[in-house]
Amino acid sequence: MPPRRSRARERNSVLSRPEFISLNPQPLRGGGSGSGSGGGGSGPSRSSARRPSQLKHQTSQPSEEPTDSGSRDKKEPSKMPEEDCMQLNPSFKGIAMNSLLAIDISLSKRMGVCAYTSSSWGGCRSMVTLLALTGHGITWIIGTIVCLTRSNTLAGQEVLVNLLLALIVDIMTVAGVQRLVKRRGPWEMTPGFLDYIAMDVYSFPAAHASRAAMVSKFLLSHLVLAVPLRILLVLWAFLVGLSRVLLGKQHLTDMICGFALGMLHFSLMETVWLSSNTCQSLINISTLSWSPLF
Repeated sequence: MPPRRSRARERNSVLSRPEFISLNPQPLRGGGSGSGSGGGGSGPSRSSARRPSQLKHQTSQPSEEPTDSGSRDKKEPSKMPEEDCMQLNPSFKGIAMNSLLAIDISLSKRMGVCAYTSSSWGGCRSMVTLLALTGHGITWIIGTIVCLTRSNTLAGQEVLVNLLLALIVDIMTVAGVQRLVKRRGPWEMTPGFLDYIAMDVYSFPAAHASRAAMVSKFLLSHLVLAVPLRILLVLWAFLVGLSRVLLGKQHLTDMICGFALGMLHFSLMETVWLSSNTCQSLINISTLSWSPLF
């Protein structure tokens, strides 16, 4: 019995030392004994008393973050279904438009038989390019100005001045719409030098088709032509619009919309037709600038 008591006393005396105070359970149970002891024992007892609260505070913070993230995850799905429904369940109009665009692109690529020299009709590329050049805006503007300088009749000058204004309106309108839509052709091709001058960089609407339709309708309305010439003029307008599709620079819908826009330009010029006196005044103003040249 005495040896056991001596061993217990030695153990208590060792645990009462400052360096082993953290191993002694008594200061943790009773806070007063640790605070009433000396300076060496009060410091470790306070630190040991603060540790459980710090651990609780540290463990409580991670537990709050998952709850916040979980609540955010629950709130976010409630905002997304509207956009998901628009993407996963498109309307019938959207499906129809996408289907028509896909068909348009597929047919336009198949009809681009003169897009490159290695294409199926690559040998006719130069001929088709020359046909497209006859409907270019720069070609028609230069030709109209030359004819206007050579014309001596008031009726001819009136028709040519209105045709020149119609060509300028057509070029500006088509260029503005192309800049807004910015649709590329079915084949990736860089525009030519004349295309940059005429501001015919994009595909929609077809500038050549619009100009050909407007010019042919204009000439058929204001010139007296025989029936074969009328048929050839209409055929020329159609082939000019089709040439750009064969060259792979425009789609079928671009050509169709170009024809419609050309007819609209013709109707617009008919409503704002300039009289002979107005045309003469414009010619007199313009001749002051180029009279030294002619």
